[in-house]
Amino acid sequence: MQKYLDTYKQMISLRGLTDHTIKSYCTYLNAYLNYLNDVLHKMPEDISWEELRGFILWLQQQRDLSDRTINHCISQLRFFTLYVLHKPWDNYQLPFRKFDSYLPFVPTKDEVRTFISTIPDLKQKAMVALMYSAGLRIGEVCHLKYQDIERKKMRIHITHGKNRSDRYAILSTEALSILTEYWFSYERPKNWLFPQQWGADKPIDTFYLSRHIHAHEARLGWKRRLTCHSFRHAFGTHLYENGNDLLTIKALLGHKSLNSTTIYVSLASNGVGRAISPFDYQEGTLHV
Repeated sequence: MQKYLDTYKQMISLRGLTDHTIKSYCTYLNAYLNYLNDVLHKMPEDISWEELRGFILWLQQQRDLSDRTINHCISQLRFFTLYVLHKPWDNYQLPFRKFDSYLPFVPTKDEVRTFISTIPDLKQKAMVALMYSAGLRIGEVCHLKYQDIERKKMRIHITHGKNRSDRYAILSTEALSILTEYWFSYERPKNWLFPQQWGADKPIDTFYLSRHIHAHEARLGWKRRLTCHSFRHAFGTHLYENGNDLLTIKALLGHKSLNSTTIYVSLASNGVGRAISPFDYQEGTLHV
């Protein structure tokens, strides 16, 4: 099965995707190839539509994946079928899932401070502090290098952003203090700011922090609601609550479209909830 995975990786690399995205997509295909080898004992060319649907059902049952993640997997199965197996794809045989969109959970400012201040491990504390204080994605934090932290200008140079776009993010004074304490305590890493434990030549894996966030929620006696992205959402939401305009927030978060940024109007406490309906105005008088 390795030759199929190698060919898939070679083909998908032509799309100009980031290494992180390619690795994520390969995870889906690797799960599929392992299923064919270990469960069905068949080669990819011999799989029927019924067996493909069976894999998706198995994946959902075994991994407890969301409909959005299932759709990512279906998309990569389609790419694999078309460009590696050179076989036609029928969207009616394996359609994408429909799912409802929900507003993400955003912790309050007090909850964020409590969470970060009580993290016992300095590396984890520094990573979460950067996600919240600068609105960084977990992949951006993991790929930070020592030289990306511009202390004199109090900014962070993001060179591994989504869609391969560079930008500058805020370097918070408080986050810098935590980061400096971490840096001196962890043998002063000079290349990757957060290297792997058993190999300083590679950045830490993005999955590292997720499990520690859930563990710290349990330690605090909180419900399991936080993800790495919750702190990025909190950054955007709290900026909007503090009076920053959407164009500034868009630039700081590295959004390609303003449509991605407008969600913070709904999430902010002073967003749509503070708007007054025109029905409550009559002849210039506000009725409350």
